[in-house]
Amino acid sequence: MNLNAFRKELATPRTSIQLCATAIVAGVCSAALIIVFRLFIEWLQLLFLPEVNNFSALPANIRLFVPMVGALLIVIIAYLTGFKHYRMGIPFVIHRVKHYFGHIPFRTTINQFLGGAIALASGFSVGREGPSVHLGAFGSSFIGQWLKLPDNSIRILSGCGIAAAISASFNTPFAAVLFVMEVVIREYKIHIFIPIMLAAACGSVMTRAVFGEVQELAFIQFNDFNHWIYLYLVIFGIVLGALATFFNNSLMAIIRGFRRFNMVRRLLFAGVITGVVGFILPEALGTHFNSAHALFSENYDIQLLVWVLCAKFVLTIVALGLGVPGGIIGPVFVIGMFSGVLLASPLGLFVSDVSEIHGSFSLLGMAGLMAAVVHAPLAALSAVMELSYSPELVLPAILVIVPAYVTATQFLGNRSIFIRQLDYQKLPYTISSVMEYLQRTGVLAIMNTEFTLTKQDKERLVSELATAEKKALVYQSSVDGQTEFALVSYDNGQDGDAIRMTLTPMKPVRFQATLAEVYAILSPNRAGAIYIYANSTDDIVGVISWETLRHYLHKANY
Repeated sequence: MNLNAFRKELATPRTSIQLCATAIVAGVCSAALIIVFRLFIEWLQLLFLPEVNNFSALPANIRLFVPMVGALLIVIIAYLTGFKHYRMGIPFVIHRVKHYFGHIPFRTTINQFLGGAIALASGFSVGREGPSVHLGAFGSSFIGQWLKLPDNSIRILSGCGIAAAISASFNTPFAAVLFVMEVVIREYKIHIFIPIMLAAACGSVMTRAVFGEVQELAFIQFNDFNHWIYLYLVIFGIVLGALATFFNNSLMAIIRGFRRFNMVRRLLFAGVITGVVGFILPEALGTHFNSAHALFSENYDIQLLVWVLCAKFVLTIVALGLGVPGGIIGPVFVIGMFSGVLLASPLGLFVSDVSEIHGSFSLLGMAGLMAAVVHAPLAALSAVMELSYSPELVLPAILVIVPAYVTATQFLGNRSIFIRQLDYQKLPYTISSVMEYLQRTGVLAIMNTEFTLTKQDKERLVSELATAEKKALVYQSSVDGQTEFALVSYDNGQDGDAIRMTLTPMKPVRFQATLAEVYAILSPNRAGAIYIYANSTDDIVGVISWETLRHYLHKANY
């Protein structure tokens, strides 16, 4: 199969061998990028830490300056790449997927790779899923752009790259698929599911080959508890919903409150705050799960847990609100772990040893808080289940996630933090249902390639139109040195012996475009046609008329 036939197949919204093969390639590329990213973070940390993420081993004065130096390096990288290319993270990727078919600018990716690695290595309270999503989308969309694939398939490849990146970052393929469908693409179509599943599997296989089979939360033991505690889980979920709302509101307040300051000042201020808190409370630095679990499992001190939780909350909203590159889910997980343990403490009045359920409630806290913060209940459930190897937590997690989500959304008016960030940045993320439907199909899928191209005088077009039979007749002319094309057709509105034909000028549309672009051109007049070009606007390869597009829109689907 040649490349043109390959592109035409990908322009059609259906599951195919070609789409699956491309998804595997995109998944491998994105996963490789994430593996390099993770290894780079570890290399940076081992330059000044005795072991990865062990910030407590540093002297207090070093802990004070490490985040400040990290912030300064992030500023330098942003300056070298251009401050206007600093937009990054999951909200930015959602915007690019919805309105630019997942095309991710190269300079923002450089900012995300280097800036995100430095932020994570220097102890900022950010997660690595933010850079992972950005890098994964870039790695896969780059493949599509390099091969000049149809835009509708590049959007799917972006989803594949994101799924592979999350899977490679956390070894959670199922949660990665659900996150992409729930948060990023928000389309539940089988032809999208299959390639994204393949890409997520590739990411998981590759990360296991490099980092081993162990899950990041496998050290937490989920212990089942008495069924009467299930009633308490509802209250537990309500409190988590309120905490998630407070978290989102606080983060947005920081973003709005510091908008008067330039980015350099914001980043340096984040470094100072993180350094000062790290100087006093080293347990609040970073977002490593193992360190958080060790804090409440080995030396349980409820007062210390409260202080670490408050510090982690402040450091997270400061880092993310002031523009430190990184993700929100990692710190939300850690905050959820501490919240779960603290909210399990009242049960000590009714059970003999409350420490036995600390692990269970830490996992449930992670699931409930993530579901209410980012509005991804299924992804939250599957992520915690996969990270901990605990399928038995499904039922209690549902009893926590549902009240947390309903409390946050209906009673407290909380929206997804990603949507709130997009609204604040005035980045569009919604499209009409018609345009969404048309963006699933590339122009190569329905264009008419059976056409006759003529340069004859207009007087001879009638005879050529008669001999064209069922083929479309396209008239080529040159106006002021510019080549123009017009569709020749009979004019049924004329009577008598006059020439019964009409010339409909056609606008050009690139061959990678989707039917949404065609609809935008033809819908105002509900008539006319466009032509598809390949390498240049003179290179016509097909024609799409309004009637063809209308027939596609009205076609019945299952």
